[in-house]
Amino acid sequence: MRRTITILGETVLPGQSKTIDMEIAKLHNTAKLKIPIIVSRSKIDGPTVLFSAGIHGDEINGVDIVRQIITKKINKPKRGTIICIPIVNMFGFVNMSRQFPDGRDLNRVFPGSKNGSLASRFAYHILTDIMPLVDYAVDFHAGGASRFNAPQIRLAPNNAELKTLADVFNAPFTLYSKNISGSFRNSSQKLNVKMLLFEGGKSLDINTSVSNTGIQGVKRILDHLDMLDPKQTLEKQENKTIYIEKSAWIRAKWSGLLHDNGYIGAFVKRDTVLAIITDPFGKFEHKVKAPNDGYIINANHAPIVYQGDAVYHISKTLVDGNK
Repeated sequence: MRRTITILGETVLPGQSKTIDMEIAKLHNTAKLKIPIIVSRSKIDGPTVLFSAGIHGDEINGVDIVRQIITKKINKPKRGTIICIPIVNMFGFVNMSRQFPDGRDLNRVFPGSKNGSLASRFAYHILTDIMPLVDYAVDFHAGGASRFNAPQIRLAPNNAELKTLADVFNAPFTLYSKNISGSFRNSSQKLNVKMLLFEGGKSLDINTSVSNTGIQGVKRILDHLDMLDPKQTLEKQENKTIYIEKSAWIRAKWSGLLHDNGYIGAFVKRDTVLAIITDPFGKFEHKVKAPNDGYIINANHAPIVYQGDAVYHISKTLVDGNK
């Protein structure tokens, strides 16, 4: 039994809850910038689960999900340990920016370096000081650049354990996607941490439905691991997650004003008119049509688009989730 857990020099005993502040660097005005790590332990031994968000500082919907996990006391485990980091990239969150102040994407610099760039140092300490303690993790993200993601889990193909966890989480969609070099998910897998990546909503936005989907998925994961506090209730779900093996982006053929027809999350037939692109002067109206039957798993909510911009993400190949 793991009697003690030590993070950044602070020890958390069984039955304890503690907030540990991670301080790697200060703001340019010398003000301290603390990243709270909320640790809750049961007196009964069990797995350690991490719920993290805000690796991209402008993806606030994930921050809201982890916040609610804490405020609703979902992070008080029946057994084992739950670690919550609502905001990993506090620098980006303060600036409402995706990147670190050094211009780097934190989710592309893992495993990082102790003496590297600011983002690289953060990646190093997360992997060195936290992830060796973790057995399971869910990292929460949102779509960037005004693109709204239908709630979805992403996982690497050919991993039976992750497939089981994705079935349990039961988001509306589950996408098979290879781990990206330099990503948190890729480095965590190398440490044998079983991590799901959740995508939902868009940057600089909070969507209640997306938050609820994430929270219910977290409860199901904890229930599956026999960690959910008996005081918590589970919503009954009849629909099973839809597995998507291949998908493609539909790109704008014209520049102009984008009028979205609201098909996010829906199954559409080929040639369904997903949007209209118009010019500001009433000269033209062009239809954006679905190139094939499929589910719309991402929609661009920007009012203005340029030729070549990604406007919709549509599934191409579905797989039997029971396999």
